[in-house]
Amino acid sequence: MTEPLTLIATSAMGLESVVGNEVRNLGFDDVKVENSRVVYTSDLSGIPRSNLWLRSADRVKILVGEFTATSFEELYDQTRDLPWEHYIPENGEVPVIGKSVKSKLYSVRDCQSITKKAIADRLMQKYGLATRLPEDGPVYKVEVALLKDKATLTIDTSGQGLHKRGYRVKQGDAPLKETLAAALIQLTNWTPEYPLVDPFTGSGTIPIEAALIGQNIAPGFNRSFVSEEWDFIPKKFWDDAIIEAEDLANYDQKLEISGFDIDHRMVETAKENAMEAGLAELINWKQMQAADFHPKVPDGYLIGNPPYGERIGERKKVEQLYKDLGKIMSEHPSWSVYILTSHQHFEKLYGEKATKKRKLFNGFIRTDYYQYFGKKTEG
Repeated sequence: MTEPLTLIATSAMGLESVVGNEVRNLGFDDVKVENSRVVYTSDLSGIPRSNLWLRSADRVKILVGEFTATSFEELYDQTRDLPWEHYIPENGEVPVIGKSVKSKLYSVRDCQSITKKAIADRLMQKYGLATRLPEDGPVYKVEVALLKDKATLTIDTSGQGLHKRGYRVKQGDAPLKETLAAALIQLTNWTPEYPLVDPFTGSGTIPIEAALIGQNIAPGFNRSFVSEEWDFIPKKFWDDAIIEAEDLANYDQKLEISGFDIDHRMVETAKENAMEAGLAELINWKQMQAADFHPKVPDGYLIGNPPYGERIGERKKVEQLYKDLGKIMSEHPSWSVYILTSHQHFEKLYGEKATKKRKLFNGFIRTDYYQYFGKKTEG
């Protein structure tokens, strides 16, 4: 195994800088923030640490190679030249996925097939196999991604996406991804000393992610990763990463986090998810409509992903909700308010222009993250 490795933390569009900050905060070197990904260098211990700690990234991948390919012959030859045996053992299972954007090699199926053949031919030669790879061992999922004729070959170290924290036992319609919820919190300047409220909590994702951040609990602590089965990563690195996560968690940190929802069924779902995450006692859940929320203390944070009003018959109700929320929060100028919505007239309905606005994607829905900075009463 050649070190250092080049790792790629993939990111939803608009969250690259958040993921980049997370990678830097973990102490990794040579961090480059690019479209939909953050590229950085690490030794093998970076694979367990990245998977355990990255809150807003989608996946962590090993970069095996990048090159220009405008013909299938070039794709085959250059893929075969890469040192796949450094990562994949003789019995490794090697599924290949692919994508192609603005490239001469536009047939994804053909690109996958040729990549698979090149890898198999290389491994059979290296391991002295005459017929075929057994593929009855650990999984090494390879992706061949072509963008403007540049091929990027990676191996996925995560398995299930990093948003799969392991605590979501139930969910409602169109749930907010855990990775996006974590990013929404990290895009504020909230710290655990301040109250945090989500008045549209749904299945509880924002309060649960806030509690994990507030107590510095690694988001991947309660799940497994495909690369735990890989022989070239010493088990000690996984053990050390888990010990580090345990040592850095601050379970004594007091939190004042609340999640409200108008639907009592969603409140029960949120409670169950929080219990699964081991955070049952840390979050205050309540059935309540947002219009009835009136802060009792200053200097809090409201972070919410309300209904967007995209369904027929829902728009007027949602627009009234935005108006009500704006009136309530105008009476509490020390509170900071952060709202994610696709409604283009949110500021007008809320009654105030946002201090800052950021374009984000909630799944495939283009949204804006409206940020209203409160005027703190302290100091």
